[in-house]
Amino acid sequence: MPVPTDPRGVWGLPAPGALPRTAELEPLVTRVLAPNPSPMTLDGTNTYLVGAPGSGQAVVVDPGPDEPAHLAAVEAALAARAARCVAVLVTHHHGDHAAAALPWGARFGAPVAAAAAAVAGPDGRVLGAGERLGLAGTTIGVVATPGHTADHLAFRLESGGVLVGDHVLGRGTSVVTHPEGDVVAYLDSLRRVHDLGPSALYCGHGPELTEDPAAVLDYYLAHRAHREQQLLDALAAGAGTVDELVATVYAEVSRAVWPAAAQSTRATLAKLAAEGRVELTDGGGVRPA
Repeated sequence: MPVPTDPRGVWGLPAPGALPRTAELEPLVTRVLAPNPSPMTLDGTNTYLVGAPGSGQAVVVDPGPDEPAHLAAVEAALAARAARCVAVLVTHHHGDHAAAALPWGARFGAPVAAAAAAVAGPDGRVLGAGERLGLAGTTIGVVATPGHTADHLAFRLESGGVLVGDHVLGRGTSVVTHPEGDVVAYLDSLRRVHDLGPSALYCGHGPELTEDPAAVLDYYLAHRAHREQQLLDALAAGAGTVDELVATVYAEVSRAVWPAAAQSTRATLAKLAAEGRVELTDGGGVRPA
């Protein structure tokens, strides 16, 4: 199987670390970058303000870490839009996206909405697939995208853009970890977002993807199929543990992300085992079926 080509490689996207702190991406959307860069969060968490120009209102999506400098930047961006926050939406429960949801909701006097009740809080709203939220002078569609986590959502905008959280990253590929993640559900969710025909993908980390969003989603699907084949080839060549598989398949990748790669490998092996393509042993080993 040939190695899939990432279409973003020729798009001239901002280099790592070069994203501006605040950027207006389209009339409906402003991005505010949180100061929490890492190998897993890339430049940091992208917090989005969504609202119709002139409405005087905005929705904060994925507030991210409860960090004073980030709150100040978000409040400055709200002021630049002459808007007050009327709701806080969260794509999923991971702390780099959700930690500030309840404290900021209380600060803004705005309800929190998410797929998980624990994230939305006792006074919040639990969102379901297919809901349409009339907020801040616009309509936001709720799209279920489980896989990275069971409670993962995406939000479709009237402009055609989709806020995809950690389902798609601006650089690289999203991690689906075991046992929290589900590769089968993740692949189904990729296809669901693809079928929306998004005009832009506004990612939880990294730059926005506007040139050809469908090509990125096609690449993500091809990348997953390629990873599966790499694992099967490594097993056929004698690898018999997750560590051996990671050392083979991710040999060219920084060791800093090998722990996450191991969890992603376990999630993929669970899919392959369910399909009868590999066998998992009681001792933590794996072999071709």
